[in-house]
Amino acid sequence: MLTQIEVTAIIAATMLAGHAGTSTAADTPSTSSGQAFPSRPIRLISPFAPGGGNDIMSRTLGAAISKGLGQSIVVDNRPGANTIVAMEILARAAPDGYTLLTTSSSQATNATLYAKLPYDSIKSFAPVSRIGVSPLIVVVNPSLPVKSVGDLIAAAKAKPGAYMYPSAGTGNSTHLAGELFAVMAGVTLTHVPYKGLGPGLLDLMSGRLHTAFSTAPSALPHVKSGRLRALAVTSGARSALAPGVPTVAESGIPGYDASTWYGIIATGGTPRAVIARLNHEITTALGTPELREQLMTAGADPAPNTPEQFAALIQSEIIKWAKIIKLSGAKAESQ
Repeated sequence: MLTQIEVTAIIAATMLAGHAGTSTAADTPSTSSGQAFPSRPIRLISPFAPGGGNDIMSRTLGAAISKGLGQSIVVDNRPGANTIVAMEILARAAPDGYTLLTTSSSQATNATLYAKLPYDSIKSFAPVSRIGVSPLIVVVNPSLPVKSVGDLIAAAKAKPGAYMYPSAGTGNSTHLAGELFAVMAGVTLTHVPYKGLGPGLLDLMSGRLHTAFSTAPSALPHVKSGRLRALAVTSGARSALAPGVPTVAESGIPGYDASTWYGIIATGGTPRAVIARLNHEITTALGTPELREQLMTAGADPAPNTPEQFAALIQSEIIKWAKIIKLSGAKAESQ
């Protein structure tokens, strides 16, 4: 059954379709100053250091949409405080479309993980479009007699708390995906935080741990080598990254979805015409085989949507993860 947020998003998307469908690269919306947009280079903030998934996605997408916009996209890496440093910069920028940010699921989880933020997680920003969805993969040590999600649930119920899983840190998606799994399956798993997922996966492969909710790029090489066994992907639909692996939802926990998503946001108050132009260029670029292949190589299934749909997704994710974070007692490690 659709939630009210989802219903609202569908209605808004339908209303936008007629307008956006006639948009072309030749359209020239104006900013509040009256200048045609864009008339100068656009700054795209990446909240992480160069070389990571967010940075790769920023540079790949930026290069692609710069052609349609007729202006260069300059990627500006501003890491720090689990994306908060970069988000505050965007929140304080002029609402003219010349400062954008590649956001991710942390926008939704930070809203609850941190008692106080220097911006409003919804009102301070204007969603432009989701870029892609990156599923996690539920893996186990192959020495365990666990070959499906159903087997994992049964084993965890038989030995409450005995099954341990690593994460890249408390509050990270690799942690919260496990908490959501435990809540929805009615089991108790023991979370073991690391300063990065790599060491946790090494302990999983050595037999010290039992399962993990791993990023696809980190897990798939070990799955192919036989050092890990893949049980399911955490996305709502099967992923092209691992097409033969079922979803958690179809494997025994209906409604489960713990995907990491990426998207582009602008400063709150950015003119709607500017947002529509940016959305058009992103959607067009993500429809090309070249960009789709590049994103999949980076570990994400391309999945653009409308500004209204993206706004509804962010709001629903904040609500969903707030419940899980509060149940788990997770807090940001810097607090």
